[in-house]
Amino acid sequence: MNPRNRSIFSLCPTPAQAGPRAASLLVLAGTLLATACGGGGGGAAPTSPEPAPTALRPADLAVLYAAGDATSESIARAYQQARGIPDANVLAVTLPTRTDVMSSADFNAMKTALDARLPATVQATLLTWTAPSRVAGTCTMGLTAAMALGYDTRYCGGCAATNTTAYYNSSSAQPWTALRIRPSMMLGAATLAEAQVLINRGVAADRSMRAAGANANAFFVRTDDAERSVRWNDFRSTASSTVSGLQFNLVDNAAGTSSNDITGRSQLLFYLTGAVRVNNAVSNTWLPGAVADHLTSFGGVLPDGNGQMPITEWLRAGATASYGTVEEPCAYEQKFPRASVLVNRYVQGDTLIEAYWKSVQWPGQGLFVGEPLARPWAP
Repeated sequence: MNPRNRSIFSLCPTPAQAGPRAASLLVLAGTLLATACGGGGGGAAPTSPEPAPTALRPADLAVLYAAGDATSESIARAYQQARGIPDANVLAVTLPTRTDVMSSADFNAMKTALDARLPATVQATLLTWTAPSRVAGTCTMGLTAAMALGYDTRYCGGCAATNTTAYYNSSSAQPWTALRIRPSMMLGAATLAEAQVLINRGVAADRSMRAAGANANAFFVRTDDAERSVRWNDFRSTASSTVSGLQFNLVDNAAGTSSNDITGRSQLLFYLTGAVRVNNAVSNTWLPGAVADHLTSFGGVLPDGNGQMPITEWLRAGATASYGTVEEPCAYEQKFPRASVLVNRYVQGDTLIEAYWKSVQWPGQGLFVGEPLARPWAP
């Protein structure tokens, strides 16, 4: 990251965002009104419409596996069984390459074929392979971002400011229907055994923070790396809020007089920091549904992080999801998860994929990994 290119813009939703959300509410209102009023004729009494979903459900998720890859397919089937994904939502995709990167042309061909087969009700996707994980053309997008937004140079380009998505901090529980965006997440497990551990972790998260006596810790860390600690003001703002059962812990090592790492702590549900590498994260005790990421340039470059710590290391340490960028983003705060939005959306009952995706204003250069349907605050 280059501090000379750092620029912190307003993190409030733009007027353009309000439009699609307002439009989606009008569409929903019209649909409910039409249902309530009936379609004319017939003598049957009108039935009450189903309540609008408040978060993504298993039937809203498509699970994708790489055609011809037995491990990928076995992971997809394990996830389907654990989460009750409909058969029609489990699909094979043909990947032209199993290297880390796929060309934008190959990606566009794959996505066009997939979009023609996806059920119209699908609102989000889960990928059950680890390579390829990014799409390269004029610039590079994370594969999960490209799956959600299409390969589009407005969402990538190195140190350039990139486009905001209408999904940022949105209240939508049906992003494809309302916004034509299908948020995507890569499970991030290379073996079936790893995948099963992660899947079980996600399932165990459901309603866990609604249980009597539930308690959890959130650690927000300012390291001695000033360039990678641009989220500190938002960390402080978030920690000033009150959430039942969640203890916020601010750790400020800007002076470099202590350690940048959180070790030996228990009940971790959030661990957000800024560093090239995080040491001994496995020494902590993690709760199911935990979110962890380290703001740095190449955490989303799998499998090796381009010399930095890859985000999959968080999953191996005990987290349930993580996020990182796949090309040099520079220190734009908008290109990384915003703690205040992430925590707020998670606490309100969003699934993990929803809360995480909604917390990144400019997600095009990023990769999301983890178990998407984890929902600690499910009602």
